[in-house]
Amino acid sequence: MDPQPPFDAAVVIPTMLRQSLLGAVRSVFAQTLAGRVQILIGIDKPLGERTVVDRLRAECPSHMHLTLLDLGYSTSVRHGGIYSNAYSGALRTIPSYAANSARVAYLDDDNWWGPDHLSDLAQALDGHDWAFSQRWYVDPATDVPLTIDRWESVGIGGAFSETFGGFVDTSSLMLEKGRCHMVFPLWAIAMFPKGSGEDRMVFQALKEMAGRTTGKATSFYRLNPADGNHGRRLEWIAAARAGTESDPR
Repeated sequence: MDPQPPFDAAVVIPTMLRQSLLGAVRSVFAQTLAGRVQILIGIDKPLGERTVVDRLRAECPSHMHLTLLDLGYSTSVRHGGIYSNAYSGALRTIPSYAANSARVAYLDDDNWWGPDHLSDLAQALDGHDWAFSQRWYVDPATDVPLTIDRWESVGIGGAFSETFGGFVDTSSLMLEKGRCHMVFPLWAIAMFPKGSGEDRMVFQALKEMAGRTTGKATSFYRLNPADGNHGRRLEWIAAARAGTESDPR
């Protein structure tokens, strides 16, 4: 495929080549969006086998193009680089600029999408600066979706309304490149001392712009027991299942 003509959508995926990358990218391959899709995979520090990329190249559909960004070094402070984002360095920022599409979506390599995710986001983005889907909380041991997140990744408001004005998970976002290009550097900058929080900084910028939700839960987020919010998430999930959920704040 000739990558020069602009794509109908681009997907940015930073990775350390974990095995979960296969499932993440395959969920992009399964998207129903009509048109051409560019998938930009940025390797920060390869902890897994590079053969995973070869497998994905072999499986890539004819209407999609896989662009690999492998600098040969890490841009993250955690692995000797200079950018404070400890988990992907500048490997959301650089591919966001490099993406040959006006629409840029993001996917973490341990999450995945439902098949209509990109098409729903593209429709919601029309006339707006950014768009987002709802997400599912997923059991990390079984990959079974547990409940739709109605507390955190909800846009303006929710559990982070007082601290950050709200929040949207990275894997739920699509940005209009021409309107959001000044947001891209924030992906490389950590808000918190341990090197995370770039997603909060991005949302703080986006909430001042025109955003829109698809109203559909098409992003699947694996719960992380090591995350500081894991306990609260388990409480919310349990309350939702018991029918006793309350104000998330």
